[in-house]
Amino acid sequence: MALQEIVEQTVAGLGYDLVEIERSAGGLLRITIDLPWVAPAQGQQAPEQFVNVEDCEKVTRQLQFALEVDGVEYKRLEVSSPGIDRPLRHEQDFERFAGHVIDITLKAPMGLAANGQVSANRKKFRGTLERVPGADGSTGWQIVWSDAPAVKPGQKVSKKRVPPPLQALGFALDELRDARLAPIVSFKGRGGQGQADEA
Repeated sequence: MALQEIVEQTVAGLGYDLVEIERSAGGLLRITIDLPWVAPAQGQQAPEQFVNVEDCEKVTRQLQFALEVDGVEYKRLEVSSPGIDRPLRHEQDFERFAGHVIDITLKAPMGLAANGQVSANRKKFRGTLERVPGADGSTGWQIVWSDAPAVKPGQKVSKKRVPPPLQALGFALDELRDARLAPIVSFKGRGGQGQADEA
């Protein structure tokens, strides 16, 4: 059985979602897991859930056994939570984190599609992830951002200052090289809403 299959079956069998498998130099096998996400009922917000040390220990013990049975070679196994810069890989990840600030990297630069709004060779963007309903009932995605410089703590901002306009970039998932949550550290929690001005 292939490594991907073994890990997916083991992680799912224990009630977790597999986020990422990474093999590093020196025989390190790094597995990233998360708790399954269930879409909230209409008008409600899903409670934030976090993977804890006990979850990682449980998956580590089971994976050590499964990998040994199938003869997968590795020197060290590391099971962890996705962290604050969690990768977004599947449609469900984008559904789950709509309204949060994310970083995306396009496979190809904007080119002529930029129309002078942004640099034609720009590939990286940070903004608030939004769902865009399509005409045919499908869901599209966009990020919305402002090029206003971040306000430093304690800095006074003039009430007369006109903020730069918000910009939006629509994208399809197959146009992305990488997408992950923006690693924004706040001691008030990861509210997601209203954080686009920090981008």
